[in-house]
Amino acid sequence: MPQHTASAPLPEVPVLSEEVREALARKRPVVALESTIIAHGLPRPRNLAVGMELEALVRAEGAVPATIAVVDGVAYAGLGKEQLERIASGEGVRKLGHRDLAPALATGATGATTVSATAFLAARAGLRVFATGGLGGVHREYARTQDESADLALLARTRITVVCAGVKSILDVPATLQRLETLGVGVLGFGTERFPGFYLASSGEPVDWTVHRPEEVAAVMAAQDALGGAESALLVANPVPEAEQLDPQLHDRVLAEALAECHERGITGQAVTPFLLGHLVRATGGASLEANLAAVRGNVRLGARIAGAWAARR
Repeated sequence: MPQHTASAPLPEVPVLSEEVREALARKRPVVALESTIIAHGLPRPRNLAVGMELEALVRAEGAVPATIAVVDGVAYAGLGKEQLERIASGEGVRKLGHRDLAPALATGATGATTVSATAFLAARAGLRVFATGGLGGVHREYARTQDESADLALLARTRITVVCAGVKSILDVPATLQRLETLGVGVLGFGTERFPGFYLASSGEPVDWTVHRPEEVAAVMAAQDALGGAESALLVANPVPEAEQLDPQLHDRVLAEALAECHERGITGQAVTPFLLGHLVRATGGASLEANLAAVRGNVRLGARIAGAWAARR
Protein backbone atom coordinates (compact mmCIF):
# COMPACT_ATOMS: atom_id res chain seq x y z
CA MET A 1 0.00 0.00 0.00
CA PRO A 2 1.55 3.35 -0.98
CA GLN A 3 2.09 5.82 1.82
CA HIS A 4 2.68 9.55 1.91
CA THR A 5 5.88 10.53 3.67
CA ALA A 6 5.66 12.76 6.69
CA SER A 7 7.41 15.60 4.87
CA ALA A 8 5.59 15.33 1.54
CA PRO A 9 2.56 17.63 1.23
CA LEU A 10 -0.78 15.97 0.60
CA PRO A 11 -2.64 16.87 -2.61
CA GLU A 12 -5.50 19.34 -2.40
CA VAL A 13 -8.55 17.90 -0.63
CA PRO A 14 -10.47 16.92 -2.60
CA VAL A 15 -8.88 16.90 -6.05
CA LEU A 16 -11.47 18.11 -8.56
CA SER A 17 -11.87 16.49 -11.94
CA GLU A 18 -11.38 18.85 -14.85
CA GLU A 19 -15.12 18.68 -15.62
CA VAL A 20 -16.10 19.56 -12.03
CA ARG A 21 -13.47 22.31 -11.76
CA GLU A 22 -14.69 23.92 -14.98
CA ALA A 23 -18.33 23.68 -13.92
CA LEU A 24 -17.63 25.39 -10.61
CA ALA A 25 -15.61 28.12 -12.31
CA ARG A 26 -18.51 28.80 -14.67
CA LYS A 27 -21.09 28.52 -11.85
CA ARG A 28 -22.78 25.57 -13.55
CA PRO A 29 -24.81 23.09 -11.45
CA VAL A 30 -22.88 20.21 -9.88
CA VAL A 31 -24.27 17.26 -7.90
CA ALA A 32 -22.17 15.21 -5.48
CA LEU A 33 -22.73 11.43 -5.51
CA GLU A 34 -21.52 8.90 -2.95
CA SER A 35 -19.48 5.86 -3.95
CA THR A 36 -20.45 3.36 -1.24
CA ILE A 37 -23.47 2.27 -3.26
CA ILE A 38 -21.06 1.33 -6.05
CA ALA A 39 -18.46 -0.47 -3.95
CA HIS A 40 -20.58 -2.04 -1.21
CA GLY A 41 -24.26 -1.62 -1.97
CA LEU A 42 -24.74 -3.63 -5.17
CA PRO A 43 -23.52 -6.90 -6.68
CA ARG A 44 -20.93 -6.84 -9.47
CA PRO A 45 -21.08 -6.05 -12.37
CA ARG A 46 -24.37 -4.23 -11.87
CA ASN A 47 -22.74 -1.79 -9.46
CA LEU A 48 -20.58 -0.21 -12.16
CA ALA A 49 -23.54 0.05 -14.53
CA VAL A 50 -25.59 1.79 -11.84
CA GLY A 51 -22.74 4.17 -11.02
CA MET A 52 -22.51 5.20 -14.67
CA GLU A 53 -26.31 5.40 -14.95
CA LEU A 54 -26.56 7.80 -12.01
CA GLU A 55 -23.94 10.08 -13.54
CA ALA A 56 -25.86 9.98 -16.84
CA LEU A 57 -29.09 10.95 -15.04
CA VAL A 58 -27.36 14.03 -13.60
CA ARG A 59 -26.07 15.03 -17.04
CA ALA A 60 -29.51 14.49 -18.60
CA GLU A 61 -30.84 17.19 -16.25
CA GLY A 62 -28.14 19.64 -17.34
CA ALA A 63 -25.84 19.27 -14.33
CA VAL A 64 -22.36 17.81 -13.79
CA PRO A 65 -21.93 14.70 -11.60
CA ALA A 66 -19.17 14.60 -8.99
CA THR A 67 -18.87 11.05 -7.70
CA ILE A 68 -16.65 11.15 -4.62
CA ALA A 69 -14.12 8.53 -3.47
CA VAL A 70 -10.57 8.09 -2.21
CA VAL A 71 -8.12 6.38 -4.59
CA ASP A 72 -4.57 5.57 -3.49
CA GLY A 73 -4.74 8.09 -0.68
CA VAL A 74 -6.15 10.93 -2.78
CA ALA A 75 -9.70 12.21 -2.28
CA TYR A 76 -11.47 12.98 -5.55
CA ALA A 77 -14.63 14.89 -6.43
CA GLY A 78 -15.40 13.64 -9.91
CA LEU A 79 -14.08 10.25 -11.03
CA GLY A 80 -12.73 9.21 -14.40
CA LYS A 81 -13.80 5.92 -15.98
CA GLU A 82 -10.78 3.99 -14.67
CA GLN A 83 -11.27 5.34 -11.14
CA LEU A 84 -14.97 4.40 -11.22
CA GLU A 85 -14.03 0.90 -12.36
CA ARG A 86 -11.47 0.67 -9.55
CA ILE A 87 -14.07 1.53 -6.93
CA ALA A 88 -16.56 -0.91 -8.49
CA SER A 89 -14.00 -3.75 -8.45
CA GLY A 90 -14.31 -4.03 -4.69
CA GLU A 91 -10.72 -5.27 -4.38
CA GLY A 92 -9.14 -3.60 -1.38
CA VAL A 93 -11.82 -0.87 -1.41
CA ARG A 94 -12.60 0.18 2.14
CA LYS A 95 -15.79 1.79 3.40
CA LEU A 96 -14.94 5.30 4.59
CA GLY A 97 -16.90 7.48 6.98
CA HIS A 98 -15.66 11.01 7.55
CA ARG A 99 -13.54 9.95 10.54
CA ASP A 100 -11.70 7.49 8.27
CA LEU A 101 -10.61 10.08 5.73
CA ALA A 102 -7.42 11.22 7.47
CA PRO A 103 -6.03 7.68 7.95
CA ALA A 104 -7.04 6.80 4.38
CA LEU A 105 -5.21 9.79 2.93
CA ALA A 106 -2.17 9.31 5.15
CA THR A 107 -1.75 5.60 4.35
CA GLY A 108 -2.58 5.69 0.65
CA ALA A 109 -5.76 3.64 1.03
CA THR A 110 -8.55 3.30 -1.51
CA GLY A 111 -12.11 3.60 -0.26
CA ALA A 112 -15.71 4.38 -1.12
CA THR A 113 -17.28 7.26 0.79
CA THR A 114 -20.40 6.96 2.94
CA VAL A 115 -22.92 9.77 3.40
CA SER A 116 -20.83 11.49 6.08
CA ALA A 117 -17.56 11.35 4.14
CA THR A 118 -19.22 12.36 0.87
CA ALA A 119 -21.01 15.32 2.48
CA PHE A 120 -17.77 16.46 4.13
CA LEU A 121 -15.68 16.28 0.96
CA ALA A 122 -18.42 17.77 -1.22
CA ALA A 123 -18.77 20.78 1.05
CA ARG A 124 -14.98 21.11 1.18
CA ALA A 125 -14.99 21.22 -2.65
CA GLY A 126 -17.57 24.00 -2.69
CA LEU A 127 -20.46 21.79 -3.83
CA ARG A 128 -23.86 22.56 -2.40
CA VAL A 129 -26.08 19.64 -3.48
CA PHE A 130 -25.60 15.94 -2.72
CA ALA A 131 -27.98 13.18 -3.84
CA THR A 132 -28.06 9.78 -2.14
CA GLY A 133 -30.43 6.95 -1.18
CA GLY A 134 -31.22 6.91 2.52
CA LEU A 135 -29.41 8.42 5.48
CA GLY A 136 -28.17 6.70 8.59
CA GLY A 137 -29.79 7.62 11.87
CA VAL A 138 -30.69 6.49 15.37
CA HIS A 139 -30.83 2.71 15.67
CA ARG A 140 -33.64 0.81 17.34
CA GLU A 141 -32.99 0.09 21.02
CA TYR A 142 -30.78 3.17 21.19
CA ALA A 143 -31.29 3.43 24.97
CA ARG A 144 -29.47 0.10 25.32
CA THR A 145 -26.92 0.29 22.48
CA GLN A 146 -26.24 4.04 22.13
CA ASP A 147 -25.91 3.32 18.40
CA GLU A 148 -26.31 6.37 16.17
CA SER A 149 -24.98 7.01 12.68
CA ALA A 150 -22.14 9.48 12.27
CA ASP A 151 -24.20 11.02 9.44
CA LEU A 152 -26.31 13.07 11.84
CA ALA A 153 -23.60 14.91 13.76
CA LEU A 154 -21.65 15.59 10.56
CA LEU A 155 -24.71 17.07 8.86
CA ALA A 156 -25.25 19.33 11.87
CA ARG A 157 -22.00 21.13 11.01
CA THR A 158 -21.84 20.88 7.23
CA ARG A 159 -23.59 23.32 4.89
CA ILE A 160 -24.88 21.06 2.15
CA THR A 161 -28.30 20.16 0.76
CA VAL A 162 -28.87 16.40 0.84
CA VAL A 163 -31.59 14.87 -1.33
CA CYS A 164 -32.59 11.53 0.16
CA ALA A 165 -35.49 9.10 0.52
CA GLY A 166 -35.54 9.58 4.28
CA VAL A 167 -33.54 7.31 6.57
CA LYS A 168 -33.18 3.56 6.27
CA SER A 169 -36.41 1.94 7.49
CA ILE A 170 -34.47 -0.51 9.68
CA LEU A 171 -33.75 2.46 11.98
CA ASP A 172 -35.84 4.26 14.61
CA VAL A 173 -37.37 6.92 12.34
CA PRO A 174 -39.18 9.00 15.03
CA ALA A 175 -36.02 9.10 17.17
CA THR A 176 -33.93 10.08 14.14
CA LEU A 177 -36.27 12.96 13.30
CA GLN A 178 -36.12 14.11 16.92
CA ARG A 179 -32.33 13.98 16.81
CA LEU A 180 -32.26 16.02 13.58
CA GLU A 181 -34.42 18.64 15.29
CA THR A 182 -32.11 18.74 18.29
CA LEU A 183 -29.09 19.13 16.01
CA GLY A 184 -30.74 21.94 14.04
CA VAL A 185 -30.76 20.14 10.68
CA GLY A 186 -33.59 21.42 8.48
CA VAL A 187 -35.96 18.93 6.84
CA LEU A 188 -38.16 19.62 3.82
CA GLY A 189 -40.66 17.13 2.42
CA PHE A 190 -40.59 17.34 -1.38
CA GLY A 191 -44.18 17.02 -2.56
CA THR A 192 -45.10 15.19 0.64
CA GLU A 193 -46.29 15.94 4.15
CA ARG A 194 -44.94 12.61 5.42
CA PHE A 195 -41.30 11.73 5.93
CA PRO A 196 -40.35 9.01 3.43
CA GLY A 197 -39.48 5.52 4.62
CA PHE A 198 -36.60 4.70 2.24
CA TYR A 199 -38.14 1.57 0.65
CA LEU A 200 -41.59 3.03 1.36
CA ALA A 201 -43.11 6.28 0.14
CA SER A 202 -44.09 7.16 3.72
CA SER A 203 -42.77 6.30 7.18
CA GLY A 204 -45.99 7.64 8.67
CA GLU A 205 -44.10 10.45 10.41
CA PRO A 206 -45.01 14.07 9.53
CA VAL A 207 -42.66 16.75 8.20
CA ASP A 208 -43.02 20.35 9.29
CA TRP A 209 -42.33 21.92 5.89
CA THR A 210 -43.34 20.86 2.39
CA VAL A 211 -42.07 22.24 -0.91
CA HIS A 212 -43.07 21.35 -4.46
CA ARG A 213 -40.48 22.87 -6.79
CA PRO A 214 -36.65 22.91 -6.95
CA GLU A 215 -36.78 26.71 -6.92
CA GLU A 216 -38.40 26.59 -3.48
CA VAL A 217 -35.55 24.46 -2.17
CA ALA A 218 -33.02 26.91 -3.61
CA ALA A 219 -34.86 29.76 -1.87
CA VAL A 220 -34.55 27.94 1.47
CA MET A 221 -30.83 27.41 0.81
CA ALA A 222 -30.43 31.12 0.15
CA ALA A 223 -32.32 31.94 3.35
CA GLN A 224 -29.98 29.62 5.28
CA ASP A 225 -27.02 31.63 4.05
CA ALA A 226 -28.68 34.96 4.77
CA LEU A 227 -29.45 33.90 8.34
CA GLY A 228 -25.90 32.82 9.08
CA GLY A 229 -25.43 30.84 12.26
CA ALA A 230 -24.48 27.18 12.40
CA GLU A 231 -23.28 25.68 9.12
CA SER A 232 -25.90 22.92 9.20
CA ALA A 233 -27.27 20.86 6.33
CA LEU A 234 -30.68 20.92 4.69
CA LEU A 235 -32.40 17.58 4.05
CA VAL A 236 -34.79 17.30 1.11
CA ALA A 237 -36.88 14.19 1.78
CA ASN A 238 -38.02 12.86 -1.59
CA PRO A 239 -40.27 9.78 -1.45
CA VAL A 240 -39.88 6.84 -3.80
CA PRO A 241 -42.92 6.74 -6.13
CA GLU A 242 -45.68 4.55 -4.65
CA ALA A 243 -45.72 2.43 -7.81
CA GLU A 244 -42.05 1.58 -7.21
CA GLN A 245 -42.03 1.20 -3.43
CA LEU A 246 -41.64 -2.11 -1.65
CA ASP A 247 -44.99 -3.62 -0.71
CA PRO A 248 -45.61 -2.17 2.78
CA GLN A 249 -47.02 -5.41 4.25
CA LEU A 250 -44.10 -7.42 2.88
CA HIS A 251 -41.69 -4.82 4.21
CA ASP A 252 -43.13 -4.89 7.72
CA ARG A 253 -43.25 -8.69 7.90
CA VAL A 254 -39.72 -9.24 6.59
CA LEU A 255 -38.24 -6.47 8.75
CA ALA A 256 -39.85 -7.95 11.87
CA GLU A 257 -38.35 -11.35 10.98
CA ALA A 258 -34.93 -9.78 10.38
CA LEU A 259 -34.98 -7.90 13.70
CA ALA A 260 -35.98 -11.06 15.58
CA GLU A 261 -33.19 -13.09 13.96
CA CYS A 262 -30.69 -10.32 14.64
CA HIS A 263 -31.64 -10.41 18.32
CA GLU A 264 -31.53 -14.21 18.51
CA ARG A 265 -28.06 -14.35 16.95
CA GLY A 266 -26.70 -11.57 19.16
CA ILE A 267 -25.67 -9.38 16.23
CA THR A 268 -24.72 -5.91 17.46
CA GLY A 269 -22.89 -2.73 16.50
CA GLN A 270 -21.78 -2.09 12.93
CA ALA A 271 -22.83 -5.62 11.90
CA VAL A 272 -26.53 -4.85 12.41
CA THR A 273 -27.18 -2.67 9.35
CA PRO A 274 -25.56 -4.92 6.69
CA PHE A 275 -27.25 -7.96 8.25
CA LEU A 276 -30.72 -6.39 8.19
CA LEU A 277 -30.33 -4.97 4.68
CA GLY A 278 -29.01 -8.27 3.38
CA HIS A 279 -31.89 -10.15 4.96
CA LEU A 280 -34.37 -7.77 3.33
CA VAL A 281 -32.85 -8.30 -0.11
CA ARG A 282 -32.93 -12.10 0.22
CA ALA A 283 -36.36 -12.37 1.83
CA THR A 284 -38.01 -10.04 -0.70
CA GLY A 285 -36.42 -11.74 -3.69
CA GLY A 286 -34.48 -8.58 -4.54
CA ALA A 287 -37.54 -6.31 -4.42
CA SER A 288 -36.04 -4.17 -1.65
CA LEU A 289 -32.97 -3.57 -3.80
CA GLU A 290 -35.10 -2.44 -6.74
CA ALA A 291 -37.05 -0.06 -4.48
CA ASN A 292 -33.73 1.29 -3.19
CA LEU A 293 -32.51 1.94 -6.73
CA ALA A 294 -35.80 3.58 -7.73
CA ALA A 295 -35.41 5.95 -4.79
CA VAL A 296 -31.79 6.76 -5.66
CA ARG A 297 -32.66 7.49 -9.29
CA GLY A 298 -35.43 9.86 -8.24
CA ASN A 299 -33.14 11.61 -5.76
CA VAL A 300 -30.39 12.05 -8.34
CA ARG A 301 -32.79 13.61 -10.85
CA LEU A 302 -34.21 15.94 -8.21
CA GLY A 303 -30.74 16.79 -6.93
CA ALA A 304 -29.72 17.88 -10.42
CA ARG A 305 -32.81 20.08 -10.73
CA ILE A 306 -32.15 21.67 -7.33
CA ALA A 307 -28.53 22.28 -8.31
CA GLY A 308 -29.80 23.94 -11.48
CA ALA A 309 -32.17 26.18 -9.53
CA TRP A 310 -29.34 27.07 -7.11
CA ALA A 311 -26.98 27.92 -9.97
CA ALA A 312 -29.69 30.10 -11.56
CA ARG A 313 -30.06 32.10 -8.31
CA ARG A 314 -26.34 32.72 -8.17
